[in-house]
Amino acid sequence: MFIPLRNHTTFSLCKGAIKISEIVDRAKTYKLPALGITDCQNLFAALEFSSACKKSGIQPILGCEILVRFDDPNRKSLSNLDIEKSFAKLPLIAQSDEGYKNLMYLVSHSYLNRENGLTPHISYNLLKEKSAGLIALSGGVEGFMGKLLLDSQDQKLNELITEFSQIFPQNFYIEITRHGTKNEEKLEEKFIELAFKHNLPLVATNDVYFISREMHEAQDILTCIGEGKVFHAADREKLSSEQYFKTQEELEALFSDIPEAIENTVNIAKKCHTMAFERPPTLPKFSAEENFNEANELKIQSIAGLKIRLARKFELEETSIEKQKEIEKEYLARLDFELSVIIKMNFSGYFLIVSDFIKWAKNNLIPVGPGRGSGAGSIIAWSLQITDLDPIRFGLLFERFLNPDRVSMPDFDIDFCQSRRDEVIDYVQKKYGKDYVAQIITFGKLQARAVLKDVGRVLQMPYNQVDRICKLIPFNAIEAVTLEKAIEMDKDLQQAIKEDPQVTKLVDIGLKLEGLNRHASTHAAGVVIGDKPLTEICALYNDQGSEMPAVGYSMKYAEAAGLVKFDFLGLKTLTTIFETVKLIAKTRSIKIDISNLKLDDKETFRMLATGDSIGVFQIESSGMRSVLRQMKADKIEDIIALISLYRPGPMDNIPTYIRRKHGQEKINYPHPLLEATLKETYGVIVYQEQVMEIAKVLAGYSLGAADLLRRAMGKKIKEEMDQQRTIFTNGAMKNGVPERQAGEIFDLVDKFAGYGFNKSHAAAYALISYQTAFLKAHFLPEFLTASINLEIDNTDKINIFLQVAKSHKIPVLPPSLNESEAYFSVERVKN
Repeated sequence: MFIPLRNHTTFSLCKGAIKISEIVDRAKTYKLPALGITDCQNLFAALEFSSACKKSGIQPILGCEILVRFDDPNRKSLSNLDIEKSFAKLPLIAQSDEGYKNLMYLVSHSYLNRENGLTPHISYNLLKEKSAGLIALSGGVEGFMGKLLLDSQDQKLNELITEFSQIFPQNFYIEITRHGTKNEEKLEEKFIELAFKHNLPLVATNDVYFISREMHEAQDILTCIGEGKVFHAADREKLSSEQYFKTQEELEALFSDIPEAIENTVNIAKKCHTMAFERPPTLPKFSAEENFNEANELKIQSIAGLKIRLARKFELEETSIEKQKEIEKEYLARLDFELSVIIKMNFSGYFLIVSDFIKWAKNNLIPVGPGRGSGAGSIIAWSLQITDLDPIRFGLLFERFLNPDRVSMPDFDIDFCQSRRDEVIDYVQKKYGKDYVAQIITFGKLQARAVLKDVGRVLQMPYNQVDRICKLIPFNAIEAVTLEKAIEMDKDLQQAIKEDPQVTKLVDIGLKLEGLNRHASTHAAGVVIGDKPLTEICALYNDQGSEMPAVGYSMKYAEAAGLVKFDFLGLKTLTTIFETVKLIAKTRSIKIDISNLKLDDKETFRMLATGDSIGVFQIESSGMRSVLRQMKADKIEDIIALISLYRPGPMDNIPTYIRRKHGQEKINYPHPLLEATLKETYGVIVYQEQVMEIAKVLAGYSLGAADLLRRAMGKKIKEEMDQQRTIFTNGAMKNGVPERQAGEIFDLVDKFAGYGFNKSHAAAYALISYQTAFLKAHFLPEFLTASINLEIDNTDKINIFLQVAKSHKIPVLPPSLNESEAYFSVERVKN
């Protein structure tokens, strides 16, 4: 039995050409009991690989090919080239949980303490400190032994081997590889002699980078993509065609003369008993106080916050005392229900953490959005200042955000002023500790068009020829079209492949490399906060020049590792609002409380009804302006509907909505019971929340069960849909709805559910639209000034805003040495 220990997956970026699923499936086919990976300088694949192996009944062996600096780091005036020459590859394998922790620490350290311009590496001294629980392989020709032998530094070599025997007692193996290279043939005998001399075990390895021999050329081109070289360049290193994932028979035959080296692959596998595990979502403690009760704190803060919110609401809406008591009772009942769900699901800490950093931002005058996504449906979020819109006033549902029937993490996406978002992240880092907070890595993949462009460049094909082929691949922003699918769909592409051998090769290589990882970067908004130092959960990564590290797992696997994600998004419009309010205070001495505007301002809706919405958030496109003129929006609900309907598919319902709004078409409801649910949108199903309400009102679903129905309708899984149809029909029949009509309503709802919009998100964004429209309608000079200053580098946008100023007869003055400021400013002129 030969256990392959040295495999490089697609996470060895632009080197490894093997997907995790591919290598695990192949290992299963070969009936391997264990399988190892040693990606270059990272552990990005650790959890995905461990999970895939576990599912297939294979023992995962986690390793990493780390670079170690062996020269004296205190030596001055060395060039980066000289320093890099002292690096040697060292494959390290985690034997135990302690070893895996040390390996994560070493990999993290190589990125977080990266010296300028150097490849991520660790010092030899750090390796000595963090060697417990690790197995070290010598690295073959490219390891320290190979390099010193080729450099004829025998004394230093023998010293290092003795040291390695002490650093890794019983766990240092001299590696033998047979890929058919000259250096291997030259050094193999010396490796064996050194093993005998120092009484060290030999281990046979096959340093794999591609799955089959046929992938050799494609992998070679992948390396060129990563290095920015061309295929026929004379000065580049190439892998051997033998570095593919070989069968047991091939490997046993290859090393038949040194059976003990084969046996040691099994011995190493037997020694290893660790892997990366999935774990439930785990939050940091909100407070370090002893016996601190998060559930109690949530109750206290929520009730106090709701009282403040209601006091403002009653003042703004001039609510009578009798009505106040009625409203308070309704709102407190909703609060109690949400509290029971949140506390039962153990998410109190999550709400407190989000509320804390949002309150900090607001206290530090950092603009925060009124809400985003389904979180706006929570009254607790409103009470804790996480959101700024009243969910009961807008008919928003908590179950759309947090479903008591389906346990999943709540997920608040928060919009901050674009220029000050980083201050909030800094606050979170300081509060919870730098070791506990990080961004999330993302992997750029070789998609259909990108892979053809990259391969075309490496093969030195004419740019125009490659560009012509790329343009035959359809672009789909929602779901990328694969190369295989594009070939099926396009006859011109099929013709080009048949007629031109160059194009045939381009597409053939493209098909082999498509979907592999090309590069790593960081997620634009996602931040995780751990319950312990993140290096104990996964290895960290850092883009050179970035101050904040990233966890070395993509979003999917970061969440699977129990890390909870918080989205800190930057929204320029919030800065526009903030700057406009500041200018109004400066020029007119009027203080605007943007979070507490009356939502029925006639001047604002008069302006929108004329289609004058340039600069107004989300509704400024020419198409939107045209619909506004036809719709003659006169309430905030019209803006919510417009944001929801103005998309491919639902757009077909805009004329119906407008005709019914203006009494030109009779309003029809699928059933009289649904009038209250659909009255706001004139009988048109617009929102996902309406789908849920229909199921509740007509078929007796709980809102939690109705959310599951909505999800099922979105996924269109036949078995699930058949099951839901039966539940829906039976429930509707109990309410006196005939079976046939119940089935028709189910089909109607199903049709709309596919593209129904999340009302919580639409309402939150409609609120920003209203705020910008209000400022434009009442304080146009200040609004235009703030808008122009935030687009100061975009002359096209500046010209659009200047045209608006002219159309409203607002003079635009030329620059003046005496009067002008660095940016555009508002100046009061006589007459």
